[in-house]
Amino acid sequence: MATPATPQAPTARAVRTVAFVEGVRTPFGKAGDKGIYAGTRADDLVVKVIRELLRRHPELPPERIDEVAVAATTQTGDQGLTIGRTAALLSGLPKSVPGFAIDRMCAGAMTAVTTTASGIGFGAYDIVIAGGVEHMGRHPMGEGVDPNPRIVADKLVDPTALVMGQTAENVHDRYPDITKQRADAFAVRSQERFAEAVKTGKIGPELVPVATRSAELGWGLATEDEPPRPGTTIEQLAGLKTPFRPHGRVTAGNAAGLNDGATGALLADEDTARELGLPVGMRLVGYSFAGVEPEVMGIGPVPATEKVLARTGLTIDDIGLFEVNEAFAVQVLAFLDHFGIAEDDERVNQWGGAIACGHPLASSGVRLMTQLSRQFAERPDVRYGITTMCVGIGMGGTVIWENPAFDGSTK
Repeated sequence: MATPATPQAPTARAVRTVAFVEGVRTPFGKAGDKGIYAGTRADDLVVKVIRELLRRHPELPPERIDEVAVAATTQTGDQGLTIGRTAALLSGLPKSVPGFAIDRMCAGAMTAVTTTASGIGFGAYDIVIAGGVEHMGRHPMGEGVDPNPRIVADKLVDPTALVMGQTAENVHDRYPDITKQRADAFAVRSQERFAEAVKTGKIGPELVPVATRSAELGWGLATEDEPPRPGTTIEQLAGLKTPFRPHGRVTAGNAAGLNDGATGALLADEDTARELGLPVGMRLVGYSFAGVEPEVMGIGPVPATEKVLARTGLTIDDIGLFEVNEAFAVQVLAFLDHFGIAEDDERVNQWGGAIACGHPLASSGVRLMTQLSRQFAERPDVRYGITTMCVGIGMGGTVIWENPAFDGSTK
């Protein structure tokens, strides 16, 4: 009888450093028949960002890409059919490159990044493309969904949890110090900062021009974001309707609109990036997702940030730059108030945010990362930055990044 083999201890794997190489995005459009992408397919928007990443990095052999992860909240029509794989094929990537689709509503692209980054850290991937798309003009949020009636009937959530604008009103209720006036002032500041960033060339280099077509106007070229309203004043916002509640506080002026757009990023093991001559824009430090009561989903970034700070051993004082998604002004203000950060702090959304440029749901996480990476390059005095966002159905997500250009002059 053969002697039984001696059990072997599992092989330990060292965690590898994940680099954010570069992110790009299409200009964001207004959803609807008159928006710039009314005649453009969602998957073609994804193709544009993938091809642009390859165009910008000829040093990267396409066959070295190990995965393509693309998020969409409404996975149907031209946002369905495992869009990560179909977009990879349409982009001309080798057929050997796999792909998949992912959904965490607004944090879709963020989750595409963290999921594939985990694979890089573990050693399953060397290089990936991760991003997201949302064509809210073709696929309104909630299109075709059939929520289980027990969600409301069994009182698992408050009925307002399924309407994002109503959840924002609920956050106002929970934090009465966050008034409509504060929300409007924050929205105006977002518009001002975004307009200044466009004027000074901070916003623009990451944009991918997209050919558009319209039955009325013919062919065009989208080269800038459609939603911004430069020159917006508090007086103008004060008179806007409150569609989610009579005499409410949430308006079209202090919330992100309904938008179309796509984002994409290259991620790599840092050693592989150095081997191929790819730039390193940021290093991943840690990430966390957290659940909250769905009817106040806007507070999600608070526990998600507390969780990742605890896991990484950092404190909020270690963070030198913040990119907080502006789904609603009240949600950003709740985050800032919790951590004792002034609402006009220059570290927070210094180039404006989604209230100005738009929020095509599943794509927005990579927009935040792309902006943070480009800010890091200008700020060698800053070591750590955060990208964070609230997520529908009661969640939040936060990712902490390290600046490779940090010169050691501060924390």
